[in-house]
Parts: sequence; C-alpha cells; structure tokens
Amino acid sequence: MADWAPIAKEYDPLKAGSIDGTDEEPHDRAIWRAMLARYVPNKGVTGDPHLTLFVARLNLQTTEEKLKEVFSRYGDIRKIRLVRDLVTGFSKGYAFIEYKEERALLKAHRDANRLVIDQHEIFVDFELERTLKGWIPRRLGGGFGGKKESGQLRFGGRDRPFRKPISLPNMKNDFYGEGSSEKRNWSREGTRDWRTRDRDHERSRDKRWPERERSWAWGDSERERDSKEERGRGRERKDRDR
Repeated sequence: MADWAPIAKEYDPLKAGSIDGTDEEPHDRAIWRAMLARYVPNKGVTGDPHLTLFVARLNLQTTEEKLKEVFSRYGDIRKIRLVRDLVTGFSKGYAFIEYKEERALLKAHRDANRLVIDQHEIFVDFELERTLKGWIPRRLGGGFGGKKESGQLRFGGRDRPFRKPISLPNMKNDFYGEGSSEKRNWSREGTRDWRTRDRDHERSRDKRWPERERSWAWGDSERERDSKEERGRGRERKDRDR
C-alpha cells in the first residue's frame, strides 16, 4: 500500500470498482467488461489533451455559446466541443474545452467545478481519455462516475476519490493458546480464579439455603396464625348477630 493515492495515476477497472482501491476480485459484470475491453482513444479527436477540460452534468439545453461565455472568464479558449447525439443532434450533457494556456486551464479546473449553469451544477475535470493510461470509458464499464442506484459506482477520480484503506494489525488468536507463554500463563491463572470464585459462590449459596427454609417456615406459621385469628373474629360476629 506504499503507492496508494486517492486519485488514480493509472486506470485499473478492478481498482476503480473498489471504494479504497484494494479489491482483488471483480464484484459486478461491468468490471468484467471493462477488464476484457480493448479500448483505443478516438483518433479523430484533435487538440492538446493536456490543455483540455472535461465538463459534465450540463443542462441538455446548454449551448456552445453559453459555455464560451462562462469559461472564457478564466482565459482564452482555443476550441469547444459539445458532444451531441449523431442521430438526433441533441446534447449528451458533456463537453470538452481546450485552452490556449495552462494557467487558464488550471484556474478553470480549480474554480469552475460545481458551478451552476442553466440551473445545473456542473462537474469539471481534466481530460482523461488521452492522458490517463489504460482509460476505459463508462459505456464499456469503466469511468469514474456512476450512480448509487445502478450499483456501478467507480472511484479514483476527482468527484469520488479512493477512501484511505483501513490497515488492521496482525493479531494472533490468544484464546486458543497462540502467542507468548506469558499470555498463556495469564489465561491459566485467570481460569483458576474463576473456578475458586465459583466454589465460593456455591458455598455461600449452601449457607444461605437453611436460612431461606427457616424464613419460609416462619412465614407459613404466621399465615396459619393469621387465618385462625380471622376465623375467631368471624365466630364472634355470628354470636353477636344471634
């Protein structure tokens, strides 16, 4: 775990499907699909990937003009590519913005994330398709996104980084006599203490038992005496009535 980091330096579908990046077996079919996929980035995409931002969760009504108006605040823009459906021409809700300078890129990456555009809170990150080794897109079971409802959460990105793994110390089971001799001696002494304690408890219980019998006998005699007195009072009432 010496090379562990909250943000993935290389894309691994198995680690991306793990909350802390330590899983060793895939737990859903999408991870299997991503592990078996052979994805090659689109060669038709042009521009410098190291100066390009990925902007997602856009309102489907947001246009290139609106994106240019918002993101030009951080620096000069070279190109905006709003991804649209090839058949309908409607926006798919994400875009790529290429800046002319790295300073503008870093400023937009820092300040534009979670900005509200057209009533939608957007997500901003660096382009990963051409910069992160081993990248597999969401449609092939990869990516860093996902919804909890779908059960296909992915970790290791800016929006959902890996959680720090919990490293538990190697503890030996001393209950069955493993470990040092001192611990074993201590456990034997402890059992002896428990046995003597049980014996003392039994002896004290035997001593208290005759006392309980005497108290029960005394209680019975008291009840009999009370019942006799009650019968005597009833007879006196009857004589008076006569």
